[in-house]
Amino acid sequence: MTTSPTSRPALRIGAQLHPQHCDLPDLRAAWRAIDDLGVDSLWTWDHFIPQTGDPQGRHYECWTLLAAMAVETRHATIGSLVTCTAYRNPHLLADQARTVDLLSGGRLVLGVGAGWFEQEHQEYGYPFLGPGARIDALEASVTAIRERLGRLNPAPAGPLPLLIGGGGEKRTLAAVARHADLWNWYGWDSTDPVAEFRSRNGLLDQWCEQIGRDPREIGRTVMIDTPQTGLTEDFAAAGATEIIVSLPGPFDLAPVRELLRLRDALAAQ
Repeated sequence: MTTSPTSRPALRIGAQLHPQHCDLPDLRAAWRAIDDLGVDSLWTWDHFIPQTGDPQGRHYECWTLLAAMAVETRHATIGSLVTCTAYRNPHLLADQARTVDLLSGGRLVLGVGAGWFEQEHQEYGYPFLGPGARIDALEASVTAIRERLGRLNPAPAGPLPLLIGGGGEKRTLAAVARHADLWNWYGWDSTDPVAEFRSRNGLLDQWCEQIGRDPREIGRTVMIDTPQTGLTEDFAAAGATEIIVSLPGPFDLAPVRELLRLRDALAAQ
């Protein structure tokens, strides 16, 4: 039987900024403005080439951006949604995360995933393993990251929670149950994203039960595209604890404002 919380936690609202097809001053202005609006979280992705549009277009690297975001924002948690563990030695990634966490005053969330974009691996010289091997490598990386974080001096300033992204019903969700503080799901081209999230959410509960972990220990974040903001309450009813709207340039903040109004209205009920 699936375990579910007896009361729904307050809904959090975040924004992911696409680091592509834009100028750095516009990207920096966007994260400062969104932080001032009062979002709960700010994110960027970890890719090396644009994900849409001109593949030769402008694009910026994740962790150098996060270091800048750490010192230019004040309130929101910040993080990678998500970092591919194949792209960096896990001990180095732990050190990068610890340093950015210190720069932010303890606001970093370390979001990781197994990776999926084969072209990116090829262009930057990383081996592209099969799906099962990528999950094995993810779990080994997470174990090494945890170990290294416990040895670094100084230690992170904040809790530095670990988020794992992905929706694989067997390997990925099992890894989330074993290792993660947060889980992120994104419906991509799903015809019924709320129903699909609800199903995956229940499966994660079941994986937690199998290993004796309380499912309530894992936050459930959902990333949506701007046309999906109307589904926010449905996602929350299905178990999401945080909704993250994914924003392309030129960074129209209207969807963020809409979600923040909804968050505050729900909190007032």
